[in-house]
Amino acid sequence: MSVTKKAKFQLKPLQIAMAGIIAALYVVLCLPFASFSFGMVQFRLAEVLTVLPAFTPMAIPGVFLGCFLSNILNPNNLGLIDIFGGSLASLAAALTTYWLAKPYRRILLAERRPEYRKEEANTWKKRFMRFVMLFPPILFNAIVVGSYLPYLLLEHDPTTLEIIGSIASIFLSQSVVIYVLGMGLVLALEKAKFPVESK
Repeated sequence: MSVTKKAKFQLKPLQIAMAGIIAALYVVLCLPFASFSFGMVQFRLAEVLTVLPAFTPMAIPGVFLGCFLSNILNPNNLGLIDIFGGSLASLAAALTTYWLAKPYRRILLAERRPEYRKEEANTWKKRFMRFVMLFPPILFNAIVVGSYLPYLLLEHDPTTLEIIGSIASIFLSQSVVIYVLGMGLVLALEKAKFPVESK
């Protein structure tokens, strides 16, 4: 077995562990705050972890599994629609974030090269990419989760205005969590030189 193949094989347990840790963190950040993590008006702190797929693909199953377990363990379980609908929305958002962040990862890898010179920095492009790559969790959750929650939580058939209000509410709360707390996490990970995938 070549050294390269051996190294790739040795990384697999670490990658699995990373996905597991992210899933566990999601649950820990969600369930203790269940009173405001679920519902049409929600502020789910665990969504801060949705920025991680921008750095590594192992965050994709981590975020998906974390959301899935949180929705199952929700003290006021909303049923299969929420368990699968919310989790699949998170999965789609994580995949999209990973895909959109490809140019961002290239910038980070270029900056970490020993021969990199600061005058080569493309600061505006990096700032723009940060905002673009973090948008999918806001959009997917607002549209998908915001659309079905009124049907699960209200005792009557929701009006169009109530559905729009639910979508807007989740859009705003997700925006705060991701563009304030999540952006802070992104900047911290950049500074700490968190490992990023080359793809």
